[in-house]
Amino acid sequence: MPKMKTKAAAKKRFRFTANGHVKAGPAGKRHGMIKRSNDFIRDSRGTMLLSKADEKIVKVYMPYNR
Repeated sequence: MPKMKTKAAAKKRFRFTANGHVKAGPAGKRHGMIKRSNDFIRDSRGTMLLSKADEKIVKVYMPYNR
């Protein structure tokens, strides 16, 4: 049986927790910070857990990281 491939873009952007949830960086923080509110910038620090629907998509891209 051939090995399944992991999407290279997904392995750079996502990490898994010990319970199998998916961690990701916040969206909307790459550029254009001058127009964002200070509250948005402060709330978007660090990483966050993805929703169940998004988690399903990422797990298809990374078959061996469960």
